[in-house]
Amino acid sequence: MTDMHTVADSLHRAARSLERHSDSPRLDAEILLGKVLDLSRTALVVRGGQPVPDDALLQFDELVARRRRGAPVAYLTGSREFWSLDLTVTPDVLVPRPETELVVELALELCPLGQARRVLDLGTGSGAIALAIAAERPHAHVTGVDVSAAALAVAAHNSRKHGLPGVRWRAGSWFDAVPDEHFDLIIANPPYVACDDPALARLAAEPVLALTAGPTGLEALAAIIDRAASHLNRPGWLLLEHGDTQAAEVAALLRGAGFGDVRSHHDYSGKPRVTMGLHYFTSGKHT
Repeated sequence: MTDMHTVADSLHRAARSLERHSDSPRLDAEILLGKVLDLSRTALVVRGGQPVPDDALLQFDELVARRRRGAPVAYLTGSREFWSLDLTVTPDVLVPRPETELVVELALELCPLGQARRVLDLGTGSGAIALAIAAERPHAHVTGVDVSAAALAVAAHNSRKHGLPGVRWRAGSWFDAVPDEHFDLIIANPPYVACDDPALARLAAEPVLALTAGPTGLEALAAIIDRAASHLNRPGWLLLEHGDTQAAEVAALLRGAGFGDVRSHHDYSGKPRVTMGLHYFTSGKHT
């Protein structure tokens, strides 16, 4: 058949159509066709000369069209791998990013194996950070907080999916969800994009509440830093993901709130992405 579309032809055509809409057009095409055909990327290569059934081709073309319109691949497939966990992802939550795995690495260093650390994950979304920590540190007591009930439903689904029922989920705005509780480690990946940042146009499919909180992008970070000490045991760490141009400002906010041992860490691309501080005073000042 002259009009037969093989796996290889379909991938080539889709990748070309995505070139102006994605940083990884070939990868996106492979993931989407793999989803439709229920095949791994390796299997797609092996079966490159085989025809794609007409109904599958229609499904694939629709997914590619939605990707061209800006839908993240994770929303189109309904899942995203994070810290080797296959997480269910919906438009109610931010798509977990690879750079956020740095937050997990640092958190695990602060939670020794076998010790019952109390950990709070603010703005948990899909539950990615909370569940990664719970999977690696079964003795930790992990709580995930989000203001979005829909996001918490996704997180709770992911906890059941991975057999991690011990993680607690609480609804509310930041510390309002845990008003009288204290933790050894507080983690947050809050909205930190400035409301006029051009990058928001590329992220239009994701929940704006999880992306931006005000004109500068520092508003949520500042609000969390301002209240964190009153919810930390001593000593206790606050660990914050932020934009790659915000490290100095976040460090200054931490020092201004009385945190010590403030340090920033770079992600895998060499950009300062996470800043942390230690709470070990009886107040915001040295004693």
